[in-house]
Amino acid sequence: MRTFALGFSGAMTLAVWSGAASAQHAGPLPDSPVPIAQEPPEGQAREDSIPSPEAIGEPPPPRPRYRGLVLTSMLGVLGFAGRFRHVAPPAYWLQSQLGIEIGWLMIFGDAEIALTDTSESLDESQSMAFALWGFAGGARATIHATDRVAFYGQLEVGALTADVPHNSLVILGFHQAETLHPTYGGRLGVEWYQVDRHLALFVALGGRLAEGLARSVGPSDVPLVWDAGAGVRYTF
Repeated sequence: MRTFALGFSGAMTLAVWSGAASAQHAGPLPDSPVPIAQEPPEGQAREDSIPSPEAIGEPPPPRPRYRGLVLTSMLGVLGFAGRFRHVAPPAYWLQSQLGIEIGWLMIFGDAEIALTDTSESLDESQSMAFALWGFAGGARATIHATDRVAFYGQLEVGALTADVPHNSLVILGFHQAETLHPTYGGRLGVEWYQVDRHLALFVALGGRLAEGLARSVGPSDVPLVWDAGAGVRYTF
């Protein structure tokens, strides 16, 4: 009996040591599987859901420019090509114009004022500063070279006068300059449209026949005036 107990105890001890040795050689048990999220966190897009540049294609076409009620304002110079140039130097000039644009055609009215003096015909002690003012109406045609660059030409009929003390220009030979007299002319310009669909910048050059600035005495006169300036256009 004692021999059987010793044998059973030895067999159990051998089995324990054998199991321990096998566990050491086998290494640790593998970890349990970790679940992997199939969807990105909220607020983030999946990589495969972001379109590639090739898939996006061409950008959408730009929005059309606004057309309708157009207000322009221009600063520049008003000069004289007739005999009036011997009376007054080129004037500082401001013009504002309001029109209705229908397609390529605009119908407009404008008003202007210019500041000059009589320093070309009188010495400094007698020279007199004065203003010229007037108004006009006409039509303009516009042709676009690109989406942002356009050329225009306009024809207009109006009136112009000098605002001076009574007979100040009469004594210099310009009897009609102090009352409103007709003007006929035109203007050419280039417009540069901005990213803002309402706004454009422009430059322009014009010429007119101003009957009131013709010299009343002496040799015949062709009372031409010219203007050049830059301005801003806003479409409502």
